[in-house]
Amino acid sequence: MKRRFSEEQIIRILKEAEIEGNARAVIKRHNISEQTFYRWRKKYGGLEVSDARRLRSLEKENAELKKMVAELSLDKRMLQDVLSKKL
Repeated sequence: MKRRFSEEQIIRILKEAEIEGNARAVIKRHNISEQTFYRWRKKYGGLEVSDARRLRSLEKENAELKKMVAELSLDKRMLQDVLSKKL
C-alpha cells in the first residue's frame, strides 16, 4: 500500500480542517475522499506529530510480535504432531 501523505501532513490537514471549520473545503483542496478524511480523523484526531510517530512504531512492533506468536504456534503444533506420531 502506497502512502501518499505522511503522518505530519495528515495531522496538518486535520488541524487545518479543525481551524477552518469546513472539512469539505479542506478535502477538496487536498484532493482526498471524505472517507479518507474521516478515517484519518478517527485514527489521528487529537494527536501531535510525535504521538503519530510513536503510534506507527507501536503498530510496527505489534505486527512483529504477532508474527512471532504465529511462528511459535506453528513450531509448537509441529512438535506436538511429531511427538504424537512417535508414541
